[in-house]
Amino acid sequence: MNASTLQRQFDRDGYIVLDGFFDDKQMEPIDRLIHAHFGETPAFQHNDEFLSKSQTDVIPWFPQQQGVLDFDAIESDGNFRGLSEAILGVGWYEQSCMVMFSGRGSSGQAWHQDCPPEDPQQFNLNRLVYTSDMKAESGGQVVVVPGSHKMGLLPAGDPLGQLQDQVVLQPKKGMLLLLHGHAWHRVLPVNAAARVSTNFRAASATTPQDITDICVYRNMRYQFSTANVIEERTA
Repeated sequence: MNASTLQRQFDRDGYIVLDGFFDDKQMEPIDRLIHAHFGETPAFQHNDEFLSKSQTDVIPWFPQQQGVLDFDAIESDGNFRGLSEAILGVGWYEQSCMVMFSGRGSSGQAWHQDCPPEDPQQFNLNRLVYTSDMKAESGGQVVVVPGSHKMGLLPAGDPLGQLQDQVVLQPKKGMLLLLHGHAWHRVLPVNAAARVSTNFRAASATTPQDITDICVYRNMRYQFSTANVIEERTA
């Protein structure tokens, strides 16, 4: 793994896909743990306004905050940390380990930016680890517009509509997806088995802890700390 080469690729595209970054045998017990935690029909934790406007069917879990240590080995992996530092610089820090669950038949996630893009230097890094394969017919693929982390504000419009130059990424067991918080991205509807991913969010030393408190969608800006739509957006 050449961290410098990957850093340049990330700077150009706003994301990197690394198949087989983590060993399957390491992923399997984590995957079982995640499904045991959520069960078949977990309850949503966001309010109805957010669910209807964001068109985002995701239920989060923060295992490390509950004393679950099973995810620590992933977070402490030397190559994982080295690549994170190559992208974020010396003094970078871990924000949270957030497991995301979308049940069968859910709408996935609408287009969004994880944090406001007005300051190009202030962003979170999504470090998405996949503990199971997702078949093409099952849905749940990640869609991203390459280079969009440098294009500014996600354009207002249809939350689920296609965007020019979008590419579709197929998650696989052991895959690592590094995704810039300003990149325009979404998740396709989940047609079959439940979809899970684990996001080890991180940020540079100069980025505030609450950088992801405000999320940008094509139809709104939403503030999670107050559970309010703070800006309506129209095309």
